[in-house]
Amino acid sequence: MVAHSRSTRAARSARRLNEPRRALVEAHADGTPSRINRQGVAVVREEWRIVDRWWTDEPVDRRYYDCVLESGEHAVVYLDRTTDGAWFTQRA
Repeated sequence: MVAHSRSTRAARSARRLNEPRRALVEAHADGTPSRINRQGVAVVREEWRIVDRWWTDEPVDRRYYDCVLESGEHAVVYLDRTTDGAWFTQRA
C-alpha cells in the first residue's frame, strides 16, 4: 500500500535526497573533528571549503571534512559558517 501523496505521514517522511542532517561534532583546537556523533575520528582523509552564492541573500560558506571513524565507518561532515556555526553530516 502506498500512502496518498497529500497525507500528513507522507509529508513527514519525505525529504530531499542527500539532505544534510545536524551532527554532534567535537573539534580539536585547529577546527578538525575529533568526534562525530559520539564516535572517535580515526583519520581526516580530506578537507575542503566551498564558498558560493556570496552575491545572494543565501550565501554558502562551508568547511567540509571527509573522515574515517574508529569503527571504520565513513563520514562527511561540514561546518556551516553562514549559520550559528552548526555542524551537519551529508552522505558522500
